[in-house]
Amino acid sequence: MKQPLSLARWLTAPRPSSTIVAWLGNQEWTLEHLRHDVAQLMQHMAHRPGQRWALCFENSYLFLVAMLATLHAGRTPVIPGHCRVALLNEQCSLFDGVLSDKDLAWQGPLCIVRSEQKIAEEAVFFPDIADDAFVELFTSGSTGTPKRVIKSITHLDHEAALLTAHFAERFEGCRIVASVVPQHLYGLTFRIFLPMALGQPLHAAMLYYAEQLAALSPRHRYAFISSPAFLKRLDLQLSPPPVDIILSAGGQLPWQDVAQASRWLGVFPDEIYGSTETGVLAWRYRERDDIPWWPFPGINIAAEGESFRARSPLIAAQDGLLLDDILHFDADGTFRLMGRRGRVVKIEEKRISLTEIEQRLLTLEGICEAAALPVSRGGRQGIGVLLVLNESARQRWQQRSGKAQEMAWRRSLQPWLEPVAMPRYWRVVDEIPVNNMNKRVYAQLQELFHETS
Repeated sequence: MKQPLSLARWLTAPRPSSTIVAWLGNQEWTLEHLRHDVAQLMQHMAHRPGQRWALCFENSYLFLVAMLATLHAGRTPVIPGHCRVALLNEQCSLFDGVLSDKDLAWQGPLCIVRSEQKIAEEAVFFPDIADDAFVELFTSGSTGTPKRVIKSITHLDHEAALLTAHFAERFEGCRIVASVVPQHLYGLTFRIFLPMALGQPLHAAMLYYAEQLAALSPRHRYAFISSPAFLKRLDLQLSPPPVDIILSAGGQLPWQDVAQASRWLGVFPDEIYGSTETGVLAWRYRERDDIPWWPFPGINIAAEGESFRARSPLIAAQDGLLLDDILHFDADGTFRLMGRRGRVVKIEEKRISLTEIEQRLLTLEGICEAAALPVSRGGRQGIGVLLVLNESARQRWQQRSGKAQEMAWRRSLQPWLEPVAMPRYWRVVDEIPVNNMNKRVYAQLQELFHETS
C-alpha cells in the first residue's frame, strides 16, 4: 500500500521537484513552485507580528501555501469557515491578521498571498513544524457563537492515513477536484490533506456548476470531492467527465440523487459520515437505497442514555464526544441515521445554528421575539422563522406588503448569514407558543408553516 506523506514532509520528502501539486486551467504548480511560494510567504511573515492568522481563500493552492508557511513559521493557522468581511470584523478577537488571495476590506492586518510562478535557484530551508502544532477551525455552536475546534496536525495526519488505507487504491492515478471549500474540515481533509498525503494533484478552483465538472479535460482521471447539494443539481444532458470515485459528505444523500449520479458518471458515490469535532467516523457505498453506515477501523460509537458517544484516535478527548445525531445500530455494528438533536441543523450539508439566526433577528428594529426552525417544502429544506413584533413594526408590516418587509429583513441579515441560512419562510405571530413548562415545542411551531390549500 502507498505510504501517505505526513504534513511535515510535504515540502521536504525526497520527490522530483517537477511533481505536479496543483493546477488551474492550463496553469500547473509543481513541488518546486510550492517550496518557493511557501518560502517567500514565510519571509514576508517574519516581519509581521501576530501568532494567529486567519486563512480566507478561494484558490486552494494559495490556501495550501498559506497553511504551510504559517505552520513552518511557527504560527497558528485559523480557519474561520468563511470570507465575509462583516463577520471577520466581528470576530477579530479570534485572530491577529488575515491571509487571503483577495484584497479584503476588513479592519485588521491583511497579507495578500500570490504565486510568483518563478523558481528559486538556491536551496530553501524549512524549519521543523512543532510536534504540538495545530489548526483552529470554527463551526456553528449551539449557542450561535462560533465554536472553536482544535485539530492537531498529528490527528489530521492520522485521519489522512486512515483514509489512505481505505481509498488509496481507488484514488491511484486520479486528479482531485472538488465542489467544497477547504474552509471546513471535510474540504480541508479531502481536498488538501488527502491529495498531498498521496502525492496527487489538486484542483485550485472550486466547482460551482455541473458544467464546470463536465468541462474537465478528458486527458485525466478524477476523484470528485462533492456534496449532496451539488449532486442534486447534475445535468444529465452534459457529457460526463472521466470520474473514477465520488465522495459526498455533510448530509445524507437522497437515493434519487445517488442513482442520478451513478447514471451520469458510471460510479456510485461513497458517502462519509463525521463532523468537524470528530473527524471521519463512518462510510457507505450505496448501490441500493437501504445501505447502513460502517464505522472506520478504530472508531467506536456506543449509546449513552438517549445520546451516542464516539471514541476515536482522531478525537483528542479521551472520553470521546457526544454526537448531534440519533443512531440506530444493527447487530453487525452498522448503523442508520435517524435525525439530529439540539439547535444545530444541516441544510445542503452546511451546519446552521438556529440560535444564531434568532440572535441576528433580535438585533433588527422592531423584532421582540424570534424562533427559527427547519421547514420542508417539496422535498427541500429551508429555514422558517416566527416573529413577534412591537407595535410600530407590526403597523409597518400591515401597511407594507409582507414580501417587501421580508426583503428588507433579508438585506439586513446578508452581512451575517450564509445564503443557505437565510430565512425563506416568515410568519408574524402575536406570541410564540410554549408548553406548560414555558418551553417552545418545535413540533407545534412546525404546524404554523403547514401549507394550506
